[in-house]
Amino acid sequence: MTEVKLGAGTAVRIEESYEPNFEAKTFFPDWDPAVVQRHRDWLLPAHYDEASGWLKLSVHSWLLKVDGKTILIDTCVGNHKPRPHRPKWHLMETKYLERLKASGVEPDQVDMVMCTHLHVDHVGWNTRLDNGRWVPTFKNAKYVFSRADYDHYLKLDSDPKTGPVNAGSFRDSVLPVVEAGLTQMVEGAARLDENLAVEPAPGHTPGTIAIKFESRGEKALFCGDILHHAVQVYHPEWNSFACADAVGARKSRREALEHCAGSGARLMPCHFGAPFSCHIDHKGDGFVPRFDAAF
Repeated sequence: MTEVKLGAGTAVRIEESYEPNFEAKTFFPDWDPAVVQRHRDWLLPAHYDEASGWLKLSVHSWLLKVDGKTILIDTCVGNHKPRPHRPKWHLMETKYLERLKASGVEPDQVDMVMCTHLHVDHVGWNTRLDNGRWVPTFKNAKYVFSRADYDHYLKLDSDPKTGPVNAGSFRDSVLPVVEAGLTQMVEGAARLDENLAVEPAPGHTPGTIAIKFESRGEKALFCGDILHHAVQVYHPEWNSFACADAVGARKSRREALEHCAGSGARLMPCHFGAPFSCHIDHKGDGFVPRFDAAF
């Protein structure tokens, strides 16, 4: 179990899956195989599977505990969800909730769920299957996400020509928590409390948000899919196939890296391989990741 100390708080990684799960040249249209040789000292084996040519990506949540609050950031794919477009995610049966409980938290103890955006692998555990119905997994939590993303996908999902969106996850993992009255939709930049603030970071999706954390002088940035893979620290111009707005995604990615390099904030992604988070340093006109020596 990976635990990161952040001032008075701690962030614990709750794993759903960690395996080679996307072909690199498909995931990154600009993929250059030469990066493997340039970066093999850190890239292998935690971030790339050389035999298959696939990226090794983690799918995990961050469980943040601070000042008596329990906050879950991004909720992965979820169990029992029909996702035939992605066989590795189709009707999953993982021990995600058991891992959450092993960290000392029961679902009913979660105070807040934050979704950096509303893609299928960031909303799944918002709900669970109960007697054939999708019900909120964290029934005592407030679910925080951007209104821009919600409005965008609601419009597409309501149109028979484009719905269901996000492989059906909008209907089985987002709408049930909205209908239960558990959501807090944010618009623009917003401060949630003394530790947490959100800022718009559009590009990957129209309403992607960056979650900024600060406690006792220590900072962190929970970035969702602003960056998918550590190689993007070296190549912030590389978008994934899933980035809706190429220009916006590159701009938001560079802003996130500049924030971390300039402020010392730890980058807390949802898909990086081990050690799963890092600091960012400037190097010339670009950036480099600085992983903890313990790993």
